[in-house]
Amino acid sequence: MDQPMADAPAAQVKVTFTTTEADLQLPESKRQLLVPADIRRYGLSRILNSESMLDTGSIPFDFLVNGSFLRTSLEDYLTSNGLSLETNLSLQYVRSLIPPVYEASFEHDDWVSAVDVLSASSPSGRWSGDSFQRGQDRVLSASYDGLLRIWNASGQVIAISPSGSHGGHTASIKAAKFLTSSQLASAGMDRTVRVWKYTESNDFSSGDLKPTLELYGHTASIDSLEVDGVSKRVLTASADGAIGFWSTSRTSSPEADASLLPGAHGSKRRRVNPSVSTAQRGPLSLMAIHNAPASAAIFDPRDRTVAYSASHDHTVKTIDLTTGSVVSSLATSHPLLSLCALSSSSRAGGSSSSSPLLAAGTAARHITLVDPRVNASATSVMTLRGHTNKVVSLAPSPDNEYSLVSGSHDGTCRIWDLRSVRPATKDEGGMGAVSEPVYVIERESRQGKKRPVAGEGCKVFGLVWDKLGIFSGGEDKKIQINRGRDVVG
Repeated sequence: MDQPMADAPAAQVKVTFTTTEADLQLPESKRQLLVPADIRRYGLSRILNSESMLDTGSIPFDFLVNGSFLRTSLEDYLTSNGLSLETNLSLQYVRSLIPPVYEASFEHDDWVSAVDVLSASSPSGRWSGDSFQRGQDRVLSASYDGLLRIWNASGQVIAISPSGSHGGHTASIKAAKFLTSSQLASAGMDRTVRVWKYTESNDFSSGDLKPTLELYGHTASIDSLEVDGVSKRVLTASADGAIGFWSTSRTSSPEADASLLPGAHGSKRRRVNPSVSTAQRGPLSLMAIHNAPASAAIFDPRDRTVAYSASHDHTVKTIDLTTGSVVSSLATSHPLLSLCALSSSSRAGGSSSSSPLLAAGTAARHITLVDPRVNASATSVMTLRGHTNKVVSLAPSPDNEYSLVSGSHDGTCRIWDLRSVRPATKDEGGMGAVSEPVYVIERESRQGKKRPVAGEGCKVFGLVWDKLGIFSGGEDKKIQINRGRDVVG
């Protein structure tokens, strides 16, 4: 009678663990290891967390192989890449990004064009100093109905801005930001920037938005606004091709051009009741530097005398705000619709610089990362591919220097990890590096629906990434909140 054959020994693969994270380095003697060929990310993470390795307990890790995240077993990876089990694989381990679990939605009356967050971790919370009430986190939304709304963490509206006839915006609002817990700024299609004082009742159950300053200078819709709470300055980008630089103090703001004030051309412009109690001022400077609509303007995160702007004219410009002059102009291949700054250490290879890396969303459905130090027509540092429509909003991670989130007219937000890079394929031009999204956030309002319903769109217009979560607003008339709480294996 034949004896049963003994089980064949399980296949193993030799791996070498590496990392760029200083606090997670392994001793040289522990970096090479034989592991089961069928092991996946979760198993590798358990090995690294074990007492004999890092002894860290439960840190979730991801693993990069040749610049791409490992999403299969080691054996499947080797087979799909035509490699043998004898191959010594180099695995770079990095802390995992937490999946953006859906948390809640706040119902709105109209399209949500922009959102911002006031919290202990937000820039406006830090700029507020001791006046910020911890635990009193707030969400600001701007809408196409011309109103601002402030929400508490429970999704209740506790303040609404006055209408156009009472000092508010007279057309759709396109952008809004907290400067501090008591001051915010907004701008929109009525061509104005408006500064507001915000106060709350003693029990924090209600608030009041009072307009304190109207700023005039642009001659077309203002589609982007950036603030600096330390200097009390505001940057704007307008469809007139100009970048505006403003003060939120009436005493330090110049007089406004009288021809731009309400009622100056009553026969040509819709008449409104001027808010006589609100001061009307002009810009510190108005820089007509783009030959097509300007889509975004941001401060340099390290030097607030420097700004960057993006435009439909395909260019990113570096601006010296002290002189109002363009320092450099960087040409790209497509119209640019959004802009954000990333840490300089997120450059390929980890090189550092005094200037940040800039991410620009394009009308061509991708995000291009560019180095503002380059003063010429240049290829991008990296291209982020995955969206299927215009990329109109960008925000960096509040926790690290290598991830960002984007919002698109395709109805999704996508999270990107710049540590995951691959060479561009021939179909993608064959030059430069490409990254793909690690998570896709769908609109909860569209879940289970195969095609759009008439009058019910899902374009994402604005977003912000805070430690409280990712807040996004769009055509579905909702503020959607996503946050990560558990790691999905």
